[in-house]
Amino acid sequence: MTTTAPLADARALGLAHYAARGVLEHVLARHGITFQQQIALRTAITADAPQTPDDLVAQIRGSLKADPADIRATLDELLAKQLLVSDGTHLHPTDAGRELTAAAGAETAPISARIWGGIPAEDLAAAGRVLALVTERANAELAALT
Repeated sequence: MTTTAPLADARALGLAHYAARGVLEHVLARHGITFQQQIALRTAITADAPQTPDDLVAQIRGSLKADPADIRATLDELLAKQLLVSDGTHLHPTDAGRELTAAAGAETAPISARIWGGIPAEDLAAAGRVLALVTERANAELAALT
């Protein structure tokens, strides 16, 4: 009996995304932070230079395709939680923000290892190429629509 692997398509991509995101959101909830807050905080932490709110909104929007007003509300939430701080022009992650991100990362690392572990490198490389192409094409289609 031969089993045929399912072909990758939008549904398979969506199912994988939401399954992985569900795991992450479960961990983040224990740390009192949402998925969008975590993306915004990580964006601020990994930036090469201090970011203005507009800089962060543009970067986060590029990743999440979220409404700028929603992203600004997320930045406000992070400021209220004292995970980000403003110096008047730029937003900076606080030590608490860095610690929370590190703690959530440490908690998700073994889960990620179980999810991704044992997948052959050549399969990961092929999936990476396909996902990069799908992302590029979907971004082009989105740009054409807006």
